[in-house]
Amino acid sequence: MGHEARIKPIQILLVDDSRSDAFLTQEILSESGIPHQLHRVKDGVEALDFLYQRGKYTDVPTPDLILPDLNLPRKNGREVLAEIQADESLKGITVVVLTNSVDEDSSFKPSNLESSCYFVKPIELEQFITLVESLKTSG
Repeated sequence: MGHEARIKPIQILLVDDSRSDAFLTQEILSESGIPHQLHRVKDGVEALDFLYQRGKYTDVPTPDLILPDLNLPRKNGREVLAEIQADESLKGITVVVLTNSVDEDSSFKPSNLESSCYFVKPIELEQFITLVESLKTSG
């Protein structure tokens, strides 16, 4: 069979309580032409339930990519990221933090996480597509 392109869609977990930001991310992914399945949750508690397949998320796939906002209700993005980093089964998942400002929190350092980076909203289309395409060719 050789080196066939990945046929399965990339599983993406978007963690954002903003309807307009979520819509924009969805549009960017649709325009990219990259096969994907987008799952959205609106807060940090739901994100962890999704990742641990608890409650109403028992039959969801493990995401290939997590797109968390930092400012989330109930459990903020930094807390979610800390839990991902602390769990061996999750910390290998690529995380791309979506934030409104690089100066938003000087204590946030995406390099503290494996496989992580961040984008300032609005998302830089070409860089984001390059990142998602790299996931498509790996795995």
